[in-house]
Amino acid sequence: MENQFFKNIEKKTGVKMNDVFELANSLQNANFKDEKTVRSIIKRVSQIANKPVSKELEDKMVQSIIKDGNKLDMGAITKMMNKK
Repeated sequence: MENQFFKNIEKKTGVKMNDVFELANSLQNANFKDEKTVRSIIKRVSQIANKPVSKELEDKMVQSIIKDGNKLDMGAITKMMNKK
């Protein structure tokens, strides 16, 4: 039943659940005060979501995340990407 649930999500979103799980695992121990790490995460989320992020938006997101890094979650990154 769980597999069918994930297959339905993959069908609707076009996002592979393995990619989501890998990203979630990488976020658990990520240092959100490190610019290089934050940029890498933004690029990965952009790839998974198939939503390009301009350099300007990436810079704004990086500054926002570094400033509030301890409050960051994947939903926050996705929300920022959808504001563009």
